[in-house]
Amino acid sequence: MKDLNCSKDADIMNSLRGKCAVVTGSTSGIGWGVVSQFAKAGCRVMFHGLEEESQITNLKEELASFSKDKVAYSSADLVDPDQCRNLIMDANRQLGKVDILVNNAGVQFTAPVQNFPPDKWNWLLAINLNAPYHLTRTVIPQMYDRKWGRIIYIASAHGKVGSVNKSGYCASKHGLMGFSKSVALEAAGTGVTSNCVCPGWVLTPLVQKQIDRISEENRISIDEAKMKLLSEKQPSGEFIRTEDLAAFVVFLSSDAASQITGASLSMDGGWTTC
Repeated sequence: MKDLNCSKDADIMNSLRGKCAVVTGSTSGIGWGVVSQFAKAGCRVMFHGLEEESQITNLKEELASFSKDKVAYSSADLVDPDQCRNLIMDANRQLGKVDILVNNAGVQFTAPVQNFPPDKWNWLLAINLNAPYHLTRTVIPQMYDRKWGRIIYIASAHGKVGSVNKSGYCASKHGLMGFSKSVALEAAGTGVTSNCVCPGWVLTPLVQKQIDRISEENRISIDEAKMKLLSEKQPSGEFIRTEDLAAFVVFLSSDAASQITGASLSMDGGWTTC
């Protein structure tokens, strides 16, 4: 899939031009791909994450090169409900009212349930599930007022199936899907939509850590570890491309997707077909 800035996607691009999009967890990986596509579509964007100041400056300059519209940055700690609310308020102040919220920030911790530390459980759910709640409840009233809004949750194939040693992650992603469905029903007929996107393996920094661990534990090469990871779950045998996932998210944010709401949409190379 090509970038959305081609002629056949003109209607999608035009429907997003001038909108304000906030993407959490967007200094790398999926989030960076998504916020970059929004910038290319002519949106005012806020990206978010915890990086060194020099890296943030470089990322901001890169986003600005995609679009002449405004670019803002937040380093909000999503564990803190007040900082979640402030993130939306800061975006409103710097960019204008938020039209699109993409809840992408996520963390992982693996352990058998009996060995899963309570502090890690609480931390994981705070970022993966509680933060989207705080962000959504803050942003949705202004979307209702304007009769237009898009809320997208980056869930996971793990939101549809279980996985060994990932009880916390699976619980958070299953919860995110249920939350999104309830928001969609509450918002039905208001011009506001709520959807989950459920990717399989995308070659992000988070997934790379798992590949590195597989390589070390099995004493195999990185390439062999990648194939081992894919063969266990993803029938296509290929990683999901970040740019394809980002283009899908941007489509869901467009006017063309106005009647898609309450959905949990898979892009997982066949992972959850069984």
